[in-house]
Order: sequence, then C-alpha cells, then structure tokens
Amino acid sequence: MRIVITGGGGFLGSLLCKQLIKRGMLTGPSGQPQVIEQVLLLDRFFHAPTEESSLESRVSRIACDISDRDAVFSAVGSAAEVSIFHLASMVSGECEERFDDALRINLDGGRNVFEAARAVAGRPRVILASSIACFGGDIVLDQFSDHSKLLPRTTYGMTKAICELMVNDYSRKRFFDGRSARLPTVIIRPGKPNTAASSWASGMFREPLNGDDCLLPIRRDQRHPMTGYQTVIDSLICLHELPENVLGGDRAVGLPALQVTPEMAEKVIKEIAQSRGIKLGRIVEAFDSRIQSIVDGWPTFIDGSRGELLGLPKPPPLTAIVEQYIQDVTA
Repeated sequence: MRIVITGGGGFLGSLLCKQLIKRGMLTGPSGQPQVIEQVLLLDRFFHAPTEESSLESRVSRIACDISDRDAVFSAVGSAAEVSIFHLASMVSGECEERFDDALRINLDGGRNVFEAARAVAGRPRVILASSIACFGGDIVLDQFSDHSKLLPRTTYGMTKAICELMVNDYSRKRFFDGRSARLPTVIIRPGKPNTAASSWASGMFREPLNGDDCLLPIRRDQRHPMTGYQTVIDSLICLHELPENVLGGDRAVGLPALQVTPEMAEKVIKEIAQSRGIKLGRIVEAFDSRIQSIVDGWPTFIDGSRGELLGLPKPPPLTAIVEQYIQDVTA
C-alpha cells in the first residue's frame, strides 16, 4: 500500500515517515495488514534530505502547496490501497495575522485532500491532525473532552473544527474512513521558535537546554495541555489502526495530555541539568498580551479518557519527555 503524508517535510511528518518505514505494515482499506510499499511526502519545501529518507527507496517527495488541487489529486492518485495522514497546516499565530491564507491553506487545502481521498477507488483511511484549539467559548472551561462543544476562539481553531466536521461527514457518507487526532501542544520541537502561539511551550525547554535564554510571552503559572512528540506519532498510527466500528459517528479523538506550566518546566530542566552537568540558559519574562490573549482562549486541561479507552497511549512523565529529547538531539 501507499502512504501519503501532507506536511511531510515538517518535524512530525518526518518522524511519522521514519516510524512507518520502520513498522513496515499498516491496515489497508480491506481491514487486513498490508506491506507499505511507498511513503509519499508532500510539503511546500523540504530541508536537506535526512539520512533515513535519502537512503530509503520507498520514500518520495513532492514539493507542492495543498491549496493546489491538481497537485494534491495527482499525488494521492486513484489506486485503492492508500492511506493519508493530513498534517499540513498554517500555525496559530500566522493564521491570526493572515486570515485569507489560513482559509486557503487550512480549509481549501483540507478539502482538496478530502476530495482527493473521495476520488480514490475504495474507502481509504484519512487521519487529520487537528488541535485542542477547536475548543474555547466566551467562558473557557477548566476541562474539555470529546463531548465538549467546539467554540474556537482563533482562526486556526476554526479551520481545524471545520475540517473535523468534514471528516465526520465524509465518513458518514462513506466517501472515506476518516479519523481526527485532536492534538495538545507537542513538545519538544527542535530548531528555532516559529509563529505558532504555542511556540513558547517547546522554547522554554529547548532554549535553556541549549544554553540560551527563552523569552516567555505568557504567565509563569499558565496551565497548558502538552504531550511528547513520540506519543503523538504513536497515537496517529494507533488511530489509523483502530477498527472503524469502535469510533462511531464522532471521528475526532482527543489525545491524552499532561497539564504543564512554565514553572513546572523550569523545575524539571533544572533537575535534569544538575544531574547531567548542563549549563542552562534562563527563562526570562517577556510578556506579550497578544500571545496571552490567544492562549487564554485555549483549554487548560483535556480529558483524554475516550482516547485511552480506545487504546491511545498516555504521555510519559514530563521528565521522560525531556530526557528523550536530549537523547534524540544529542545522539
């Protein structure tokens, strides 16, 4: 079978590709395990080829924008034995600044992916990477679950909520077999800060561990749902593998998450730095009311009990997530 990963040039897309190649098999539209013969990565641009992808003959790359309908249709193809992981998206901060582009990429691009899957001969499985930004409201509750109403307070969250509803309806009409993974903030992303309103969540670990200062735009006691990147990859694959009949009509599943504050992050990295002899940078207050107002519209705790009942993995303790990041980036 073929696997198509949109956003395949990004951090999660690259990790997912590597894990699928290592795994070797996935459940096909027939419901039976099938050998992964090709992984096709779609993204606007790619960094220099990684060792895994450059040496792996089953991995191909196509540079295209998911708002380009013809390019998406061509990449997905018409063969029945295909699964799609739709990870491509503009992030939260830039969606607030570039509304029209957010609609073009996140909504029109999402529909292009869904329509391409609909055109496939059969019912491919489509996994959407959604977000807890789907939640919100005039009064932000302390806890949200898969049963909470979707009232996003950001353009990014609005586009994800609409895509979730499309996945539900396309699945109801049996155009494809869709599932949406509602992601908490993913830590710890390598590289440099980006325009996501949650960029600080990785930065408050990454920069100090690199010996650099992190400018913190939110309150130190701000609670926020987070999970490790390996748990997200495992969850995307687990969600793909679930039998359709256990999901029902609501195909959006919230991933279990930890509740983390900058204060907790600082405590953990100080303990790890002391044990490993790492000279830490500082977490420095640099309050940004715009970022704080976006974060204020997000849930502070996610009830992931439905996901756990379905077999999705729980995140490990925060210390283990940080230790894994150190091991991965320094190995």
